[in-house]
Amino acid sequence: MKPFGYVRPVDTTEAVAAFAAHTDARYLAGGTNLLDLMKRGVEAPGTLIDVNRLPLDRVRETPAGGLLIGATVRNSALAAHPAVRARYPVLSQALLAGASGQLRNAATTGGNLLQRTRCLYFQDGSKPCNKREPGTGCPAREGIHRDLAVLGHSAACVATHPSDMSVALSALDAVVRLVGPNGRRSVPVTDFIRLPGDRPERDCEIRPGELITGVELPPAAPGAASAYRKVRDRASYAFALVSVAAVLDVRDGRITGVALAFGGLAHRPWRARRAEEVLHGSPATEAVFARAADAELAAARPLRDNGFKVPLARNLTVDVLSELADRGKGGGA
Repeated sequence: MKPFGYVRPVDTTEAVAAFAAHTDARYLAGGTNLLDLMKRGVEAPGTLIDVNRLPLDRVRETPAGGLLIGATVRNSALAAHPAVRARYPVLSQALLAGASGQLRNAATTGGNLLQRTRCLYFQDGSKPCNKREPGTGCPAREGIHRDLAVLGHSAACVATHPSDMSVALSALDAVVRLVGPNGRRSVPVTDFIRLPGDRPERDCEIRPGELITGVELPPAAPGAASAYRKVRDRASYAFALVSVAAVLDVRDGRITGVALAFGGLAHRPWRARRAEEVLHGSPATEAVFARAADAELAAARPLRDNGFKVPLARNLTVDVLSELADRGKGGGA
């Protein structure tokens, strides 16, 4: 392993200053993705800035009635938080669907969002990869791509974002809070993680030296039901082939509020805006759910071996929305 420096700041100001003062710095929290990539030689930071001492490990109520989740809150703690379980069950379910118990105990909210969008070729330094070395090509397009993207991919990259948490956050209209050399700003999760385009090496819209300080959830919609469902090759410790995060509010048989996001289909969590347009104001029936899924998935461009993801996503969407519609008849949640 390449030698590296190590810094432990005590506040965000010191952390941002440390990043600016060191060459090839990276922030370190749980390290469940970064340290693995360092061992593989994919990442080689000159300095690690350990942010675990920063006061970012709490979940707090916001004045508007939502939640502010600190960047170093561990995934296991967030999944078990009473306010998350009661008001945002889709998020708790997504967190519990991710990785393993041991990794959830280490992984953080900020780190989960910042994990690299990756495939087998990205993690193998002996293979070309536009994400790892821009301009070298994307062997996954003609190689092993069964698990990879069918939506929003480009000639440069067909990798899929691995996070379950971020799919739920997309459906919840969460906002990422950041601090950096130029001050503080906020970015919706739906805009924070990028599609590959011709710059697949840029996974997200974070600026040099910026640090995630937290994620803000808006107030939960009263009476809405929510759920996260994940299809994978084995029962645990596997990325999604397809996942669905949904929030649904049904009144008098009609859909009055809806949010839908897919995982496992694109380089970022895929907010299903076309499907939402079909659903809003429509009867809460399986036929409508199927029509909405078809409207969203019409843009899919499957590769040679992953076309099965399209009907899988369609069927999973219909199943999840049907479940929520039935639950909503009894009062939601």
